[in-house]
Amino acid sequence: MHKLDKTDIQILSFLQQDSKLTNKEIAAQLNLTTTPVYERIKRMERENIIEKYVALINPDKVGLQLTAFCDISLKEHSREFIEKFELEISAFSEVSECYHIAGMFDYLLKVFVTDMSAYQNFIINKLATLENIAKVKSSFVMTTVKRSTAIEVK
Repeated sequence: MHKLDKTDIQILSFLQQDSKLTNKEIAAQLNLTTTPVYERIKRMERENIIEKYVALINPDKVGLQLTAFCDISLKEHSREFIEKFELEISAFSEVSECYHIAGMFDYLLKVFVTDMSAYQNFIINKLATLENIAKVKSSFVMTTVKRSTAIEVK
């Protein structure tokens, strides 16, 4: 992997704030020409430092008023059972993020649904159909204090 220098880090910062910035706009902010900015971005894409570009959607504006975090414990922890669970959970559209974690639970899910009835439906008709679930604990978001996809690169 290529070591990131100060210019790479600045480019990543600009793109995390607004991925629609053009190479010309970024170059102007860095007092560079567009070619080196373009080449640096392409290199970071090739090296998977930049994985993809996405639009950040406001869940409330699209009718997803309930955000839940769901802690999951599995019954069995063999590779086969873990891979099967991860494949199954990835197919659920309500799940926006899934983390394999250490601690009291095995997985943490971030779930977006319209309301409590939709969450209950998700638990009963989707999550409970998975054979390897031992325990589920749900926490519900009352207020989103900070929401960002940006990470600080050093």
